Amino acid sequence: MTVPTDLPTTVGDLRAAGYRPRGVKAEIRANLLAKLGAGEDPWPGIVGFERTVLPQLERALLAGHDVVLLGERGQGKTRLLRTLLGLLDEWTPVIAGAELGEHPLDPISTAGRRLAAELGDDLPVAWRHRSQRYAEKLATPDTSVGDLIGDVDPVKVAEGRSLGDPETIHFGLVPRAHRGIVAINELPDLAERIQVALLNVMEERDIQVRGYTLRLPLDVLLVATANPEDYTNRGRIITPLKDRFGAEIRTHYPLDVTAEIALVRQEADLVAEVGEPLIEVLARFVRHLRDSPAIDQRSGVSARFAVAAAETVAAAALRRSALTGENPAVARPVDLDSVAAVLRGKLEFESGEEGREQEHLAHLLRRAFAETARDRLGGLNLRPLVEAVAAGHPVTTGDRVPGAEVLSALPELPVLHEVAERLDVQASDQPARIASAVEFALESLFLAREIAKDVSGSADGATGGSADGATVYRRP
Repeated sequence: MTVPTDLPTTVGDLRAAGYRPRGVKAEIRANLLAKLGAGEDPWPGIVGFERTVLPQLERALLAGHDVVLLGERGQGKTRLLRTLLGLLDEWTPVIAGAELGEHPLDPISTAGRRLAAELGDDLPVAWRHRSQRYAEKLATPDTSVGDLIGDVDPVKVAEGRSLGDPETIHFGLVPRAHRGIVAINELPDLAERIQVALLNVMEERDIQVRGYTLRLPLDVLLVATANPEDYTNRGRIITPLKDRFGAEIRTHYPLDVTAEIALVRQEADLVAEVGEPLIEVLARFVRHLRDSPAIDQRSGVSARFAVAAAETVAAAALRRSALTGENPAVARPVDLDSVAAVLRGKLEFESGEEGREQEHLAHLLRRAFAETARDRLGGLNLRPLVEAVAAGHPVTTGDRVPGAEVLSALPELPVLHEVAERLDVQASDQPARIASAVEFALESLFLAREIAKDVSGSADGATGGSADGATVYRRP
């Protein structure tokens, strides 16, 4: 973030270049309108909100409103707030060395005004990048007024200044974000007396510290997030503060499987290759979890669950690659068995479901797989594959079975080429990729009760597979 060398360095140069002070909300409005007019996406990386949340947020920003995003965990609220950075000017002028980010042509603090009066056009100008104009705070019960607003600095008082002197204040997060964005995550967790301290900032745009008011015309966009469940479990947004937010916008989880898949592809850091069919299984699995009466839906099923599930499946494939020497590392349906055992703790089950968690997860994962198989392989005649298995060609797979060994168990069958094509695998691909497609077809036949499956080893997978054993598809 090297400051461009052609930018003004004094107030005189700044004024000569035609710079004029502009409020942060006006700045965001202008930049948002420019992006919309140019057909540019103002919200890079945000998936699934295109027709719901984003139009509401754009209207709120164009109206100059402070905003609170309301939604369950893992819906991308914080990620969305962080994209607001892209609506700020890349560089903005500030008084060099000033404690607050004051515009050189519009100082607001006592020290800033004094410097401007003393130096005039020679007042030095520094340039602040947009990334330095976004302040984020996770609301916790131990957050103090001093953290957010400020407090008297005893060192400055000891230097001889009186308590009423504005220059004795050590400013908190909100004043330091002057001409920027302040984001408060989980706002209801903030103690009510601390929320009261934000009232003047949002309406009168001044601050109160230790019983005296400092007229400080702050220019900030205040945005916050909240979980609806927090209103009853851990706290609430006090009514006067809630009234000062111009917009309350409800967020949601991805509305369809396509958006869920896109989100996983975007966010997951996969250490091995995971094909689109398996990602679709995980996306459907997560959507079934969100509809399940066994899951506490007040806590929600975070989008991070689907991301972590995909990363776990990829890790299982990478482990098999290390054990067998097979390259590339490609995920197969057997790797789905690792998801439930590893990620079960990320879910909150309803009371009364103790001891049945694994059963619920196994059922929903099988259901998700069956739906994906119907969608991908529907109308395809897999009878030759059933007959081959029934004729004495059982197929063994598992964490220690390479793809070539899976393929060698079956005779050459034209239907397998059709299966591979349906699952976006080329006939010339590596054995690991083709084996993944073949195993997908075998698992779909098992779920349709066309063939049987035996599991040996440490069976703790959600689909009845083996965590580190063998799975054998055989005649029914």
